[in-house]
Amino acid sequence: MKAPRFLYRRPDALEEALALLAEHAGEAQVLAGGQSLMPTLNMRLSSPGVLVDINRLVQLQGIAKRGDGIRVGALVRHREVAESGLIASHVPLVASAMVHVAHMAVRNRGTTCGSLALADPAAEMPAVAVLLNATIHLNSRVGARDVAARDFFQDLYTTDRGDEEMITGVTFPGAAGDECFHFQELSRRHGDFAIVGIAVKGQARSGRIGNIEAVVFGSEPTPLLSSVTSDMSIAPHTPDAALADMAHAIAAELDPIDNHQGRPETKRRQAAELLRRAFAEFRAAANV
Repeated sequence: MKAPRFLYRRPDALEEALALLAEHAGEAQVLAGGQSLMPTLNMRLSSPGVLVDINRLVQLQGIAKRGDGIRVGALVRHREVAESGLIASHVPLVASAMVHVAHMAVRNRGTTCGSLALADPAAEMPAVAVLLNATIHLNSRVGARDVAARDFFQDLYTTDRGDEEMITGVTFPGAAGDECFHFQELSRRHGDFAIVGIAVKGQARSGRIGNIEAVVFGSEPTPLLSSVTSDMSIAPHTPDAALADMAHAIAAELDPIDNHQGRPETKRRQAAELLRRAFAEFRAAANV
């Protein structure tokens, strides 16, 4: 395997990087962690004219509290997120999901914002960002803009990011004290790409879990935010059959990709079972 020829640029300032993206719009790609980009280069599935290496841009590093949320810079590695006390205490869903992200070697170099930029349908971070409706920060030579995660992912490996833009960070909203979360995925081996996965959140009040929202990923071109959860709630006495019905109602919304990971109906059943387990956990939490 050998990468195609390309120009390599390693800017020292964000403004220089954005100027390169503007100058080579449509043929430039950003290199941060490179855990997805480098294999596709070597297999010639990707052939940028210019590779813009942003690893010298120190202003894109770091995890920090910003208002009620936690901002993660574009150069923050998955490992840093997994080990962050700020993430664990303020965004527990991200911490739970990070356990499932790839293997250790990949987490050491891969970046959380890079995962959002790639928009792999089997990736954990886009699903978490959609459920929490994180804010994705984009910069270009002409200015900056913020995009809600629920508007960012458009299709398979396709996002709202323009050719002249780069993600400079993402802000995850902090969890409220009465919120509960569940993350789970099915993969052939821990750390492998998800066949199907779920991220769920709810709000515990008066002995009941309400305001439930759920995202299913891995089976669709983009993370699917369920539209049927608004009337759902879970109490300590909610029967098993009702939990299963709720799970199947969400799974019925899916239009899974038919691929080597399984047939659409298989993926619907897998998603329904993961959701049922999440709701059973919420029922136990409602009893506390």
